[in-house]
Amino acid sequence: MTWTLETLCRRRVRYDDLVPCRNAFVDTRSPGSDRKENFTIIGPGVAESADQHVHIPEPHGFNVGGARQPDGCLNSQHSHEGAEVFVVHTGHWRLYFGPEKEDGSLDIGPGDVVSVPVHMFRGFEKLDAGTGFLWVVLGGDDPGRVRWAPSVFELAEQHGLVLLKSGRLVDRSAGETVPEDEEVETAPRAGEVARLVTPSPERLAQCLVRHEALRGNPDAVLAASGVEECSVIAPAASGDGFAPGPIIGWWPHGFQLRVLRLTEDAATADYHCEEPEVLFVQSGRIRLISEAGELTLATGDTFTSPQGWTHRLEADADAEVVVVRGGDAPAGPRLVA
Repeated sequence: MTWTLETLCRRRVRYDDLVPCRNAFVDTRSPGSDRKENFTIIGPGVAESADQHVHIPEPHGFNVGGARQPDGCLNSQHSHEGAEVFVVHTGHWRLYFGPEKEDGSLDIGPGDVVSVPVHMFRGFEKLDAGTGFLWVVLGGDDPGRVRWAPSVFELAEQHGLVLLKSGRLVDRSAGETVPEDEEVETAPRAGEVARLVTPSPERLAQCLVRHEALRGNPDAVLAASGVEECSVIAPAASGDGFAPGPIIGWWPHGFQLRVLRLTEDAATADYHCEEPEVLFVQSGRIRLISEAGELTLATGDTFTSPQGWTHRLEADADAEVVVVRGGDAPAGPRLVA
């Protein structure tokens, strides 16, 4: 396929163009959670509301979304069937573990990456003043549904929201009723809660990479003067010079995550990937150069590269770019002479 700037622009989602959903989940009206915004950038995501806007529906083998919250705003305790990875774009956050936040917490800040294990309860709160944004990667084309802690159901009922087993929300306060052919979802019983066990602090520490701990790999295919690529999530060795780690995980991810750093005026070589590749500009500003011309990505923008598309990245100023490539062991970038 011949790519034009027009078709490539459709694969770019500007931060300022993100369409939020403010009633995405059953905890939407719970006190402390009623000011959050959820985003599905590369869908379909895990939202329970038909109002959720999907920016790019194309299957990638993983999903990309986001959460934007003001200070003090809480995302309630829930469990995932698949991988859930948080990249802190802005703000300081606290992750809470356990069905009632009784199993400890973890504070994370800009540039930190954490992959929360499956089958455990987690929630998160924005701590500092102002609004913050988490860029989120979920495993699988269908990331499944979230399982909410018992108290979330109790609060939702008090505020007129009912979750159906099909994953759809019913707003009784707006006069909606449960369809006759649908069943209401119930809170997890004690036995199910007991099976969703929080790992030890030592195991959870294996799921976090601090921004200051990022280290470039000199053997990376894209490594060059002013360009370094840092591994963050690698369940297995890849085809472009990366060993497993530092986050490996004991559950499937279905993708690898890196951080690409470019100094001002630095550029990668021309390359292409056969697997899906998604870029998120954590900081700075870059240009994607190809036969189609130049496409600019600013801080907070997301772009999905067409598979097999030859391009390079150039930095107008020092930049950090989060890179997600599909597969636990992707072949990675292939240089083009």
